[in-house]
Amino acid sequence: MVDVVGNLSAARARIEAACARVGRDPGGVELLPISKTHPAALIRDALAAGHRRFGESRPQELARRAEEFAGDDVSWVAVGRVQTNKARLIAEHAAELQSLDSLGLADALERRLAGLGRRLPVLLQVNTSGEAAKAGFAPADVAAAVDALAGHDHLRIDGLMTMAARTDDEAAVRGAFAALRAVRDRLRDAHGGGFDTLSMGMSGDFETAVEEGSTCVRLGTTIFGSRPPVG
Repeated sequence: MVDVVGNLSAARARIEAACARVGRDPGGVELLPISKTHPAALIRDALAAGHRRFGESRPQELARRAEEFAGDDVSWVAVGRVQTNKARLIAEHAAELQSLDSLGLADALERRLAGLGRRLPVLLQVNTSGEAAKAGFAPADVAAAVDALAGHDHLRIDGLMTMAARTDDEAAVRGAFAALRAVRDRLRDAHGGGFDTLSMGMSGDFETAVEEGSTCVRLGTTIFGSRPPVG
């Protein structure tokens, strides 16, 4: 049996400790439970503990969750890669997209959102680790992407997201997070503020991310345990 409430409490304590190490207010860090593939009963445990936002990595699953929990005060955040042909599902059901990784996806979302009369908060995904397998804008290309998105009236850029490499090299992990913060700081200088959200840090590295300025950590196994097998 997974103790979701206990896991949430323990994770929050670790966030608070990381904040204390660098003199941050822990109230400025959101813990976003990543519920993908986990049973609805565990999500309801987190709901009972006061959480109202959950992350899903697949558009189809996010849409299914939105329908399943339609009667609850809960919203669904898209955190995984989205193909342009799934833009409709995100436009219809997501409360936020944390993984806007291309202008093509932005165009597809803009068309769908315009038809629905919705405005969607988004984070630009930035590939700060330099790994070819990872999606996202290169750090040097983010400013131009922001400028290109200025005419997308139905997308609201709230900040940036990144994923560090899966490695035991602490310096590399910390460097990826520090790089995102540096990109954000340059955007703020250029635009006079904004871009407040830095979504970085997952179950294996979220304390380092908090120390480097994360405002949202995405925690799956830390909260819900190992994912059930798919098949």
